[in-house]
Amino acid sequence: MSIVKNEIPILEYDTEKTAVLNPTHENLGLKLPKKCVFAFLGSYIDEYANKNGARQVSAFVSATKHYPIYVIKYKGNEITLCQAPVGAAPSAQLLDWLIGYGVREIISAGSCGALEKLPEGEFLVPCRALRDEGTSYHYAPPARFIEINEKARKAIREAICEHSMRYREVTTWTTDGFYRETKEKVAYRKSEGCAVVEMECSALAACADFRGATFGMLLYTADSLADVELYDQRNWGGNAYEYALKLCLDAVIKL
Repeated sequence: MSIVKNEIPILEYDTEKTAVLNPTHENLGLKLPKKCVFAFLGSYIDEYANKNGARQVSAFVSATKHYPIYVIKYKGNEITLCQAPVGAAPSAQLLDWLIGYGVREIISAGSCGALEKLPEGEFLVPCRALRDEGTSYHYAPPARFIEINEKARKAIREAICEHSMRYREVTTWTTDGFYRETKEKVAYRKSEGCAVVEMECSALAACADFRGATFGMLLYTADSLADVELYDQRNWGGNAYEYALKLCLDAVIKL
């Protein structure tokens, strides 16, 4: 039996890799480049693709939206480029699909809420993520934290340093509950060492590891929860999109 049972359903883990419905069930005959930038950058992914000669080779079709899958040439490398949907479950679903069609080395970028007094647009490299979401438990045995691949982190650090930028490695809190970040829970997560909060990192790390792929993430600070009495949404980190994508591209070619 592959299922490790538990009284709490979300803590049950199945080691079986083949499912009733697998990521490649459509049999598209698609072979994607192994290097991939899978980023949470609003409409900027499509804008960049259109301005830089990217080819749309496919699309991931969900019930609410189609996600274009691009292939772009960057510094002599072919790279899969895709906008990531917000949230652990939809982003892991799309990542699993990309891996099924050939992606093996993934660098992601996305915004995070600052739990400490951090300026907006500061770049951070998560070294581990607290698993306060449900998706990762379908890909990895129950644990409080998941470590982020060191090879990917090294590539991101090197890319940042090449641009003469500062960075900091942090523990991130991945949550499903955007509107459930209560004052007490924020304080609790800070006491556990979490410097930022976002909604995908732990799930994507678990999915990639389960499928034998390499995953790393670059975060940039957006809103601030450092002062729970005075929440500050700032500009949601929107000014960091262009540089975040460039750092991702530079990092993924180092893998």
